[in-house]
Amino acid sequence: MSEPLVTFNQLSVSFAAEQGRVRAVQEVSFAIKAGQTIGVVGESGCGKSVTAMSLMGLLPPQAARIDGGEIRFQGEDLLRLKPSKMADLRGNQLAMIFQEPMTALNPVLTIGEQLCEPLIRHRGLSPKAAWQRATQLIAEVGLARAESLMSSYPHQLSGGMLQRIMIAMALSCQPKLLIADEPTTALDVTVQAQILRLLRDQAQAHHMALMLITHDLGVIAQMAEHVVVMYAGRIVEQGPTADVLRHPLHPYTKGLIASRPVPGERRRRLYSIPGQVPDLAELPPWCAFYDRCERATDACRRGIPPLVGDETRQAACIHSALTEPQA
Repeated sequence: MSEPLVTFNQLSVSFAAEQGRVRAVQEVSFAIKAGQTIGVVGESGCGKSVTAMSLMGLLPPQAARIDGGEIRFQGEDLLRLKPSKMADLRGNQLAMIFQEPMTALNPVLTIGEQLCEPLIRHRGLSPKAAWQRATQLIAEVGLARAESLMSSYPHQLSGGMLQRIMIAMALSCQPKLLIADEPTTALDVTVQAQILRLLRDQAQAHHMALMLITHDLGVIAQMAEHVVVMYAGRIVEQGPTADVLRHPLHPYTKGLIASRPVPGERRRRLYSIPGQVPDLAELPPWCAFYDRCERATDACRRGIPPLVGDETRQAACIHSALTEPQA
C-alpha cells in the first residue's frame, strides 16, 4: 500500500491572547491519499482553517505557535522546512482557495497579472507564454471573454466569477493537493453547485487530492469520500462519508446531521445544537462537548475522551459503539 500524500500527526497549534494561550488545534491526526477528496467539517472556531493554514505555512508567526506534531507531505515534514523551500511548494504542489476571493486577490493588480505570477514563478514560463496559459485557464474554469477578463480588476467581477478565478489560479501549476476553505460561502445555490462541480471535475481530471473545509454537511455528502469532524480544536469523529452520515458515532456529528435541512421535508422548526463552541482559551479538562450534549453523564467529566477505533472509523466519545461502556 502506498504512503498517503499528506499526513497530519498529532498536530497542536495555539495562539497568544490576552486571556492566555488559545488552543486552536489539539492532537489532530488524519491522512489524505493522492486523488482523494476529504471533507473537514465543524462549526466556526473548531480549528478547521487553522489546520489548513498550518499545512500551507500561513499562520501568523507573531501569534501562532506549533505546540507539537508534524505535517508530512510526500514524507517530508512541512513544519521543519526552511521558508524558501516552503515558498517553492506553496502555490505549486500545494494550493489553497480562500473563503473570500475579494480579500484574497490583490485589488490593484489585474486578473491577468495575478494569474501569470505563479506560472512565471513556479513554472518558469515567459511573460507571453504565461499570459497565453492564464487565458486558457480562465476558459477552462467556465468563464467567457477570457481575454477581456485578463485585463479586469477584481472589483469588476462578481463573487462567482472571482471564485472561478481563484480556482484557475490554484490549478495553474497542477498541484498535488488543493485546499478549498468554504469555497461557496455567500454564493447563491446555483453558482454554489457550479463551483462544486468544477472542483470535483478538476480534481478527477488531474488526479488531485482535495481537502474541502466547510460547515455544510450537504456539501460533504456531495463531494467527499472521507470526512473529519472537528469540535473545539479536536477531531471527534472521522471515517468514510457515507458511513458517518448514515451511522454517526459522536453526539456532535448527530447534532450536525439533525440540524441539516432536508429537501422536501417540512418541519415547524429546524433542530439546533444548544449552546455554542466553548472559549478555546478556557477549555475544561474533560469532553469539550459536555455542556451541549444530550447524552452527557458524570463519566464524561473524568477526562478528555481519546479518539479510538481503527483505520476505517474513529470517534472520541465514551458512549460510542467503539468504546467500552462506562458507568
